[in-house]
Amino acid sequence: MADVHNKATRSYNMSRIRSKDTKPEMLVRKFLFANGFRYRLHNKKLPGKPDIVLPKYKTVIFVHGCFWHGHQNCRYFKIPQTRTQWWTNKIDGNIVNDQKAVKALKGAGWKVIVVWGCELKPDNKNTTLSGLKEAITGK
Repeated sequence: MADVHNKATRSYNMSRIRSKDTKPEMLVRKFLFANGFRYRLHNKKLPGKPDIVLPKYKTVIFVHGCFWHGHQNCRYFKIPQTRTQWWTNKIDGNIVNDQKAVKALKGAGWKVIVVWGCELKPDNKNTTLSGLKEAITGK
């Protein structure tokens, strides 16, 4: 199946996809700040460059997009029908990198929390965020 966009349009669309300050990430950050949590962003010194670092709790949070990080059994994760092998390799590589980062962080004594984009959709958002608060504090 051919791409529904020409090369220029597809290139433009892909260039607009951000890796930082995404809507799900901003939602988590606003929730944390409103609940008194103070954090650092995208610490390059830590494996995987976590989206949110809470030094006080020795906790890191990754806010993963379901498509880019291959969220299994998620309705928002579907391999494109064009360039399928390229996309499969790309997403599998992201999954391997994620696993390495989590293993290294846990080995260094960090608590790792992964929040998926689908968990922040309106119908799940409140449950996810309240669970996040409990996961950080242990209360």
